[in-house]
Amino acid sequence: MKLYKYLFYITVLVLVSSCKKILTQEPKNSTYAEKFWKSARDCETATAGNYALLRSALAFRNGHYMYGDAVAKLYFTIDYNGDGLEGIQNGDYSFKYNVNDFGNWSRFFKVITMSNTILEKVPKISDEQLLEGDVANPGRFRNEILGQALFVRAYTYFEMTRIWGDVPLVTEYYDNPLTAPQLARSSKVDVMKQIEKDARDAAALLDWGYASNPSGAVVTANRGSAYALLAHLYMWRGTTLKAASGGTIEMKDINSADTAIDVLEQKGGYSLTDTAQYYKTFIGKSSEGIFELSMTEDYDEGSNTSIGMQFLRGREYVDYFGTYARMAVKKDYLNEHFPDNDTNDVRFKKNFDYRQDDRPLCRKYSNIVYRNPGAKVDAYTSNNMIIFRLADMKLLKAEIAIYKDEPQKAMDIINFFRVRNGTDEIVGIPDPEYLMYYYILERGKELYLEGHLFYDLVRTKTGSYMIGWLTDQRHAREGFYWPVDPRLFKGNKSLLQTTFWLGKI
Repeated sequence: MKLYKYLFYITVLVLVSSCKKILTQEPKNSTYAEKFWKSARDCETATAGNYALLRSALAFRNGHYMYGDAVAKLYFTIDYNGDGLEGIQNGDYSFKYNVNDFGNWSRFFKVITMSNTILEKVPKISDEQLLEGDVANPGRFRNEILGQALFVRAYTYFEMTRIWGDVPLVTEYYDNPLTAPQLARSSKVDVMKQIEKDARDAAALLDWGYASNPSGAVVTANRGSAYALLAHLYMWRGTTLKAASGGTIEMKDINSADTAIDVLEQKGGYSLTDTAQYYKTFIGKSSEGIFELSMTEDYDEGSNTSIGMQFLRGREYVDYFGTYARMAVKKDYLNEHFPDNDTNDVRFKKNFDYRQDDRPLCRKYSNIVYRNPGAKVDAYTSNNMIIFRLADMKLLKAEIAIYKDEPQKAMDIINFFRVRNGTDEIVGIPDPEYLMYYYILERGKELYLEGHLFYDLVRTKTGSYMIGWLTDQRHAREGFYWPVDPRLFKGNKSLLQTTFWLGKI
């Protein structure tokens, strides 16, 4: 399926926002549905549209990085005051500007609605209709389309439950979303059960590789993507679900994550990118990519407002840029993660420039393409949004080993990444508290600006080391979740504010 050669938005499924409903979707032309869902191309176009909606949800105001990175003030930070970012970094999510944008889950529910529509409509398309579109194996084709929809729904809900905890759980298709019931927030226990089911069902329907869809490699889900999602789900559930009751670790989930990563490594066919080709990982579709969202200029999907673009300055990066970038890297991050003996680390040298300056820049996403190359104007980044990659999975094994009281195994993994990137090994095995600290530093070096770091701190309960405001007391009150935009409450008496933010919004 050449998904990215088709239009991303189709008339029947382009959805517009409305703050009157939790399911803030409205069909632009519902009568068109009678003419749609008749061919393989319809399925491919809808699937491409679903990925486009997911990309839009995560890219909005660079939300993927605001949720996953920007809140970790000392561990990772964006050195920029404005747009409410100073509130986020200080643990105050109540700024109206942020609540209205980052507290609003409408854009995520557009993805959920698209997924539900695909899951409802595709099984009703006959084999004969698919064969007319030159599909050699209708059953396999249908399974792939359904597997993609299940994965996207599972991943979207995973993002939502990490952001808000309890969220409305909608798995039914509504012919007219405007008449859909107003739903309360479902327990995160139930939401995560559904994520697990969807991810497992997706894995059963998808292949490990992309033999039937080479153009969709990495930027559409395969079985490895589903296993990576399961690994993260189990790690999150096993470490956060009991935060309000003492934060005990659920080892059953930790062991399930361990198994999921083992299977992924054994059968996925992934390999770490050679550090000599460092930037290829972040351009996208590298050997270690497991799931990414396409943002390549090959299909005019690049961005001139991406998180990468915000850090760039100087003509060596963008021909017409000046000496001041909108965002910068905090010196505290560099000093904490790369002390003097670590400055030979590949990640230090490759990811950052102007390192001795007051405003270092991040060049992780600096693959610039000019839409007007002759005049070198209209610059766009052409870097995929990296969601899951093999290095992330391998590092999670160190965290798993810590929970399983296997310190030598954890230290071996940490040292593997240190040596691989040009840094000396840590000799000996530190006590458990320092071992987790070394682990979290390694995650911070490897996965800087990939949307993971705040969630890592929540999972490992090391927020108080690196953030300050995420104290043990606030963690126990689940104060790492976001408030819900009050505009979503209009006309819905069933909806309640996030517990920590009651009386604060």
